[in-house]
Amino acid sequence: MKITSISRKLLTRVLSVYFILTVSVTGVQIIAEYFNTKSHINSELLTLQKTISGSLTRAVWELNTQQAVDISEGLIAIPMIQGITVTDEANNVITQLGEVLTLPSLDSQKTYNEHQSISSLSDGLFGHSFPLIFEFSGRTTTVGTVTLLSSNDVIFSRIEVGIYFLIGNAIVKTAFLVFLFSLAFAKLLTEPLQDLTAQMKRLDLHDPEASKFHSMNDERNELDILEDAYNNLIDELVEFKDKLALSQRETNSANDKLDEQNLLLEQEVARKTSTLSRTLLKMEVQQKEMLKQQHQLEDENNRRRKTESTLITTNKDLKSSIIELSKAQDRLLEAEKMSSLGQLSAEVSHEINTPIGISITSISYLSDITAKLQQDISAQKLSKRTIDNFIGNAQQSIELLSSNLQRAAELITSFKQVAVDQTNDKVRLINIAKYLDEIIQSIHPKLKKTNHCVKISCDSHIEIYTHPGAIAQIIINLIINSIIHGFHNINRGMINIDVSIEQQRLVICYKDNGVGINKEQLDKLFDPFYTTQVDKGGTGLGTHIIKNLVIDTLNGSIDAYSESGEGLSYRMMLPDMRYS
Repeated sequence: MKITSISRKLLTRVLSVYFILTVSVTGVQIIAEYFNTKSHINSELLTLQKTISGSLTRAVWELNTQQAVDISEGLIAIPMIQGITVTDEANNVITQLGEVLTLPSLDSQKTYNEHQSISSLSDGLFGHSFPLIFEFSGRTTTVGTVTLLSSNDVIFSRIEVGIYFLIGNAIVKTAFLVFLFSLAFAKLLTEPLQDLTAQMKRLDLHDPEASKFHSMNDERNELDILEDAYNNLIDELVEFKDKLALSQRETNSANDKLDEQNLLLEQEVARKTSTLSRTLLKMEVQQKEMLKQQHQLEDENNRRRKTESTLITTNKDLKSSIIELSKAQDRLLEAEKMSSLGQLSAEVSHEINTPIGISITSISYLSDITAKLQQDISAQKLSKRTIDNFIGNAQQSIELLSSNLQRAAELITSFKQVAVDQTNDKVRLINIAKYLDEIIQSIHPKLKKTNHCVKISCDSHIEIYTHPGAIAQIIINLIINSIIHGFHNINRGMINIDVSIEQQRLVICYKDNGVGINKEQLDKLFDPFYTTQVDKGGTGLGTHIIKNLVIDTLNGSIDAYSESGEGLSYRMMLPDMRYS
């Protein structure tokens, strides 16, 4: 196995942290030196501005272009100045020397009168632009502008020596620290550990006392603690050897006593033999008790057989119930003639198949475990655990059968009520809130195939005499229209149905958050055979039927509201309704 030096590992970690700190501090110092030097150069540019402003202003005012050029050439000779541009009041260039930086156009006289700082990171240039203002008879006139530019190269030339000094200082300090730490770790850790290791290898198990550590170090540190621990271990080893010798002597003495006990044991065996006959008599009594328990177990098996017979009868009754449910479903599908209920009945049938399928599976499982129990009884392998498992599994199967058959019954009841109402034109008293829940329950198989949601807001005490079949057909057609047309390319649609009483009238407000329709489509919404999806099988009769049901059958009124992209809403008012 490869040996990793602790001193080298510690030295590497300490020096890594020191190196990172040194690089960070040196970088911060260089950046600070850069910005400090840049600030000094800016100050020098401002001072130079005050020096040349007067002479350049007079030269530009007097149209002395040569003088302006001479002053500019004198300025560009200064190492700090990398570029100079002088323009007149019309922003025409009088002279332009050195680096050039494109400035934004000046739109007003106010801009001429303002001092501007200039900086370009991409070109590495910075400086100032200031106006040339000529005073005459107490009035001031801006005659032009001057732009003085310096560059990062000037900054780096000034701080170059400082940078080399900072880097050299960091390198020297780092090299000295590496040497100092290496020497210290070797003296204080590596050499003492090597000495301790060499002494440990000379350990003599026959004379451990002579293998103790003898340190010549006067300081008290962790290595001295390690030496003390090792010496204490040697002392314990010597003590253990003494105890081992004592134990050996005691073992020899115990062997002698064991021989004496063997003689006594032989005598005891003879005495135990006499008691064996009495034990055999007791075993015969226990055998009789076991036979009695066997008879009791046979009686328990008989009771279990009766329970099994009851379960088989229940199983047959459940199968008969399922057959009757299937027949009832067939009768419902055969009796349904309306096209709007045809698709709905097929979806309800598919929904009922799920709990019925689970019920059939549960009955098959119950039949299998019953057969397994009969095999165990025939093979006389019946145990309490087997019976308990059978009862537990049978109860779970019965509970599963009950819950799924109840679910199928609820679906059939909701669909039957809505279907009968739509085929029967009789007026009866209904609770609006409960009846809307039944309608939603009957079309639940269609809704659950989507991510859309229907929210109903209705007072649970509203009851009216009306045509329930007409209301069911209206609500179903509205929801199907929203799903097919309104929620086209919409994953999660929301439908809100609000029911209230206003001035002795029942008001039903239906709204979805679908794609909506424009004004032209809204004007034709209730026209017969008008549809926006002719190429996809739309007949255009859905909204026309809804309007006829509201006006002719329910003697009410209906209005539609929509804007493209903001959904479609209907407001229906049913007059002269008895309510409570």
